[in-house]
Amino acid sequence: MAKLWTLLLAAVVVLSLLVSPIACTRKLNKPKPKPGSYRRPVKPKPKPVTGSYKPAPVAARRNHTATPTPSPTVYGPGGWLSGAGATYYGATNGDGSDGGACGYQTAVGKKPFDSMIAAGSTPLYRGGEGCGACYEVKCTTNAACSGQPVTIVITDQSPGGLFPGEVEHFDMSGTAMGAMARPGMADKLRAGGVLRILYRRVPCKYTGVNIAFKVDQGANPYYFDVLIEFEDDDGDLSAVDLMEAGSGVWTPMAHNWGATWRLNNGRKLKAPFGLRLTSDSRRVLVANNAIPAAWKPGKTYRSLVNYP
Repeated sequence: MAKLWTLLLAAVVVLSLLVSPIACTRKLNKPKPKPGSYRRPVKPKPKPVTGSYKPAPVAARRNHTATPTPSPTVYGPGGWLSGAGATYYGATNGDGSDGGACGYQTAVGKKPFDSMIAAGSTPLYRGGEGCGACYEVKCTTNAACSGQPVTIVITDQSPGGLFPGEVEHFDMSGTAMGAMARPGMADKLRAGGVLRILYRRVPCKYTGVNIAFKVDQGANPYYFDVLIEFEDDDGDLSAVDLMEAGSGVWTPMAHNWGATWRLNNGRKLKAPFGLRLTSDSRRVLVANNAIPAAWKPGKTYRSLVNYP
């Protein structure tokens, strides 16, 4: 009988330990971290939503507004603008530079440019989209100035910033600078340092010359890069689109640098190409089959069109 009571007492003790709050607390409590060993818990990365989710559209970047109204400094009421300075670079009777930040290379010394060119300051160059724009310039502040306007084309970017008091700067070829002088006084005018001149944007006119497309030496069937030159009217472009053979779709090209535009969409391009040009004042001109099926890098293709 004593053994039975002993067994019952042992069973009661075991049961009380199993349901004891002390035992439960020991199981639930986590050990405290040691000093210096704490790490911030990492939040799990959210899973992407599938199905009908579409990312928010990104606003297109534009360099010009879609409104065809020209800028007052481009085609204003026709009045002359002041506050511009002019210098010259290169040979005294030369074409400034055969290189240049527009990509025209040796064409600046040949027709129709005829060395009547200038490197424009940043507001004129406009990241390369000002390449090809035409301006009338004249000077009256120097005894050698004729006071008569001459037309020049932006074919390069002027190095450095503006001189004090300037709003624009034209770093002209020696030929263009001399053209503003009185007869026989070109050298004296070129020696005059920084000249203050009057200027205004004017339409370009290359009589008897159509737009030309010079394919870059690095172009290939998967990457097309082209220099566009001799555009009448605005002279510069704000957009270029390309249509592949048989596609019927215009694909926007990216402005590369200077007067060059490129297309690289990751696949082989099918020539011949049509090119659609949009000028600074949003005038559109289409050159169908501008680039032939058997086009070659480095070759220039003359179109049959120009702005009226």
